[in-house]
Amino acid sequence: MTKGTPSMGKKSGKKTHIRCRRCGNHSYHIRKKRCASCGYGAGPKLRKYKWNKKNAK
Repeated sequence: MTKGTPSMGKKSGKKTHIRCRRCGNHSYHIRKKRCASCGYGAGPKLRKYKWNKKNAK
């Protein structure tokens, strides 16, 4: 098994994130079935933290 550039080319075929239904961002993880941005798939509440200025509304 080789390291570096040749093995990096093999990673490009798999999609991990697609567009989220709830927030519209390209952050819904296909295998985890959860949005990294809004938390869709984990529960009914929006994902938000006090330290995160993105969600401070």
